[in-house]
Amino acid sequence: MMQAEEIMTRNVVTIRGSATVADAVKLMKDKQLRGLVVEPRHDQDPFGIVTEADIVYKVAAFGHDPKAMRVYEIMVKPCVVVNPELGVEYVARLFAQTNIRRAPVIQGKTLLGIISVGDILFKSDFVEKPKQFFIEDEIEVAREDARAICAAQGGTSPECAAAWDVVEELQAEAAHQRVKKQGLNSLQVYCEANPDDLECRIYDD
Repeated sequence: MMQAEEIMTRNVVTIRGSATVADAVKLMKDKQLRGLVVEPRHDQDPFGIVTEADIVYKVAAFGHDPKAMRVYEIMVKPCVVVNPELGVEYVARLFAQTNIRRAPVIQGKTLLGIISVGDILFKSDFVEKPKQFFIEDEIEVAREDARAICAAQGGTSPECAAAWDVVEELQAEAAHQRVKKQGLNSLQVYCEANPDDLECRIYDD
C-alpha cells in the first residue's frame, strides 16, 4: 500500500491567519491552488486550512468585502491532518468520512506537504493494486476520523462522542468475528478473506 508521503505535494504554500481574504485569493490565483495551509501562530497552535469553498461559501455568498475580512475568520482550524505513513486507502476513507478534499501532511509539528483527492486519483496505485478493507482497517480509519472530529469540535462535543461510538461498535464487531472464526478451520478462514480463489469455490461446492 502506498503511503501519503509518497503521493503528497511537497511544495506547500502557506498563509498567515492575519492576511486578508483578498491576499489569499491572489495567492491561490497566482499559484493555481484550491487551498492554502494556515501557519500556526506559535508552537502550541495547530495548523489550519482555507480553501476555495471557504472563500466562496463564507465571503462571496454573503457579499462580504474580501479586502476587509481576514483568513482567520473563515479558515478551518484545527483542521484534519494526515500522518505521512498513513496508507492511501486510509486517507481516502478519512476524506470521505470527514467530507474534505485536501489536508496537510504533518509529522510532529513539521509540515511536510499537502495531500488531496487529486493526488490520490492521479498519483496512487489504487487502480493497479486495489486493497480490500478488513474490519481492522475500518477501526484504524474510524480512530483517525474520531481524533480529527474531536480536535475540530472539542473533546466534550456530541460529535466527538458519536465518532468514538463508531470506533467502539467496530471493535465489538471485530471481537464477535474473532469468536466466530475460532470455530472455523484454516481453509474456511482463508476462504472468508479470499472467496474468489479456486480452492474456495471447490470448497463451497
